[in-house]
Amino acid sequence: MIAVVLTVLAGVVTLTAGPGLAAAAPVAGGVYTLASGSSGKCVDVAGASSADGALLVQVACNAAATDQQWKATAQGSAFTLANVGSGRCVDVPGSSTVSGTQLQQWGCGDGTKPPQQWTFAPSSAASGKYLVRSVVSGLCVANRDGSTAGNNPIVEETCSDVARMQWTFNQLSGPTTPPPTGTPTVASDGTGRYRTVQAAIDAVPSGNGSRVVITIKPGIYREIVNVNKPYVTLQGLGAAPSNTLIVNNRSAYTSGTSGSYTALISARDVTATNLTISNDLDENSIPSGQQAVALRLDSDRTTLTSVRVLGDQDTLLVNDSARAYVKNSYVEGTVDFIFGGGTIVFHSCDIYEKRSTGGPITAGSTDAGKLYGFLFYKSRITGATNNTTSLGRPWYPDAQVLYRESTLSATIATAQPWTNMSSNSWQNARFLEYRNTGAGATVNSNRPQLSDSQAANYTPQKYLAGSDGWNPAG
Repeated sequence: MIAVVLTVLAGVVTLTAGPGLAAAAPVAGGVYTLASGSSGKCVDVAGASSADGALLVQVACNAAATDQQWKATAQGSAFTLANVGSGRCVDVPGSSTVSGTQLQQWGCGDGTKPPQQWTFAPSSAASGKYLVRSVVSGLCVANRDGSTAGNNPIVEETCSDVARMQWTFNQLSGPTTPPPTGTPTVASDGTGRYRTVQAAIDAVPSGNGSRVVITIKPGIYREIVNVNKPYVTLQGLGAAPSNTLIVNNRSAYTSGTSGSYTALISARDVTATNLTISNDLDENSIPSGQQAVALRLDSDRTTLTSVRVLGDQDTLLVNDSARAYVKNSYVEGTVDFIFGGGTIVFHSCDIYEKRSTGGPITAGSTDAGKLYGFLFYKSRITGATNNTTSLGRPWYPDAQVLYRESTLSATIATAQPWTNMSSNSWQNARFLEYRNTGAGATVNSNRPQLSDSQAANYTPQKYLAGSDGWNPAG
C-alpha cells in the first residue's frame, strides 16, 4: 500500500509519498532504482563499494539494497544521481566522449561537476521510460549490448531510443511531484505570505505539536533566524541548495562566538532541507574575534538533508544539548569549523577545509560522561591543499570524534592528523578512526583505530538513539 500524506500550511500543499511507489517521472529529491528496458535488471555499484572509481553494473533488482538506490538532485536544468549506499555520484570517467565507456561512481563534491550531470528525456518508444543523457559527453546511459546477464557493464553510448537505453525510475521515497509551484510561505520578493524566514517561524503557534512545512522561494535572505518552534521544516524550493541562501555576517567581535550565528535551531524535531546557511563575514573588516558561526544547534532531534553550511572559523556549533543527523550535506570552513559538546552524525556528507594553510576540522568539547560526540560516517573529507588538514583537536579534554568508513583525501596531514589544543592533549581525548580509505587514511601510531568488535558500538544508530530510540538513519 502507498502511504500519502498531505501537509497544508497557509495555502501551501506538499505531497509526501511512502516507499513502494510505481515507476514515476524523476524529480529532484526522489530516490529510485533504475531498471533497464532490455533486461529488467537495476543499476548497481559493483560489490556495493564505497570507493571512488567503483564501476557500475546491472544486477537483479532489490529495492532494499542501498547500492541500487539513487537520489536525483537538480543542478540547473540537469541532475546528479547519488548512490544512497556510498554517497557518490554517477560519473563519466575523465569526461570521456567515447561510446562504450563504462560508467563509475565518484565523489559528488558540491554537485557542479559536469561529468556527473544528466538530463532525463521521456522515451517516445516506451511509455514510462526515460533516456539518461550526459551533459559532458552527450551520450546516453546504456546496458551494454542489451544483455540480460548479471554484472553486465553500464556504459555510455551514442543516444538511440532503444530498449538498452530506456530506463524505468522506480521510486522508493521523496516527492512524487516537483516542489510546490503555488504561493510559497516565504519569498523575499513579496510573492509569498511572508518576506522573511523569521516572520514565517513567528507565525507558527508556540505550542505547535505537528509538522509545519515552511517553503522558501529561491533568493537571498539576509537575516538572523531562530527556529524556536518544534516540528518545523524549512524547505528551499530551488533546483539546488545553493538557490536558497540564509546569510548574515555577525562575528565574535560584535556578538561573542555563540551569539554570532546566522541561524539558531533551538526547538526540538526541526528539519531543514535544500537550502544554504552562511556566515559571510569578511575577517579583515574587524580587529579581532574572527569566529563567526553560520549555524548553531541547541536542540534535540534536528535533521539536515541536502543543506550547505558555509563559513570560515567556527562555522557549525553543536552545543551540549544538541542531537542531530546530517545527510547528503556540505560543510566548509578554516579553523575548528565543526565544534561543541553535542552529538551529531554526518552521513554521506562532504567536509571541506578551504584554507590553503589547512587547519583543524573539529574542536570537540564532549563531556566525560557522554559516550558519543561527532561521527563522520561514509563521508568525504577534502581540502584546498595536501598534507595540511587536521581531523581535529580537543577543545575540552574528553572530546569524542570518530571518522568511520569515510574517504580522507590527501589534504589530511597523515603523519599527525590529531593535534593538541591549549593544555588539552589529543592523546587523552577520544579520537578514533575505523576503516577509512583514500590518500589521507594512513594508519600509524598517531591514529587510534577501532577494532571490528568495538565498531559495533559506534554506529550512527548508537550515536543518536538516546533514551528515546531516535533512529533517523534507518
